[in-house]
Amino acid sequence: METLQPGTGPTRGTYLPSTPDHVLWGRLPCETDEPVLRVDPGTEVTLDTISHEGILEDQGRDPRAFFTAHGGEDLDVLDDAVALAASDHPRTFGVDGPHVVSRPVAVTGARPGDLLAVTVVETLPRVPYGVISNRHGRGALPGEYPLSGEVYSAFAHLTDDEQHAALPLVPGGDPVVRFPLAPFPGILGVAVTGPERPHSVPPGAHGGNIDIKLLTAGATLYLPVQVADALFYAGDPHFAQGDGEVSLTALEASLRLTVRLDVVPAEEAVARFGEVVGPLAETTDLLIPTGMDPDLDLALQACVRQAISLLGARYGMDPSLAYAYLSAATDFEISQVVDLVKGCHASIRKADFAGVTR
Repeated sequence: METLQPGTGPTRGTYLPSTPDHVLWGRLPCETDEPVLRVDPGTEVTLDTISHEGILEDQGRDPRAFFTAHGGEDLDVLDDAVALAASDHPRTFGVDGPHVVSRPVAVTGARPGDLLAVTVVETLPRVPYGVISNRHGRGALPGEYPLSGEVYSAFAHLTDDEQHAALPLVPGGDPVVRFPLAPFPGILGVAVTGPERPHSVPPGAHGGNIDIKLLTAGATLYLPVQVADALFYAGDPHFAQGDGEVSLTALEASLRLTVRLDVVPAEEAVARFGEVVGPLAETTDLLIPTGMDPDLDLALQACVRQAISLLGARYGMDPSLAYAYLSAATDFEISQVVDLVKGCHASIRKADFAGVTR
């Protein structure tokens, strides 16, 4: 496959590269950050995203050396990843997060109370490889893994059909374990109020590092706008992830991401979705309310409450009947358990309500 270096290959709409002056590293935008781009609602924006794997200090902060050691001398490495790793970009290892995110995109006219609708239009792999890591004692089995050292990184190649990734059964073995690609951005968000940039790891009402694997091309994420013009950002690209993301990372790999940014006015948002207190997603087939909390039990409870509210607003369903329906017909899944704030999401089938008219 063609390596999508900055400024090369296909783009759609307005293009935002990921050169060091266009990104933040380890922190998310806040209200006082100046936007690097301003667009009208309905605009498509193509953002180059950079995976943090291969550029971090505990991997040598030298992506050419890191990826060459794993993938061979002929492996293409992204120029913007090399430039960022070599830069003096403000970031404190061990204090700030690992993620690279775009500086904010202002969406003209978005106001607090509105929802920013972020539709994932296209997710193009920029490279034919990715990394899955375990570190920080923050996987699902802290204290047990990594088995040795402070970081373990598994290197995965894309297969010839570019639809799967492959891992070996043992270190140094042939890559014989194949699993399908389903690229999506782990971080989609809006700026928070005030002058302090949030840490990039814990998700929240602003979105951020929500790691919901259903946000592939065609899905829309609705985010409660916190500040004027929303100040949207994206990052943490993935080629694939299992619900839970148990080892700490998914298959982390750089994407060229195209999104369409729309605004749902506050009154319309309440009529369509109820009181939205956190990220809410939608696909062709599913409604996907979310819940987040450091306590997984409380995250699940928040997700159930959001689901009940959504069914009431969208379909006029009585809350007790909605609660019963959710128990009988809806899967509540763990989005991730490794980002300090744990996440749950529900998958409500729209087809179950095909006969409902409002």
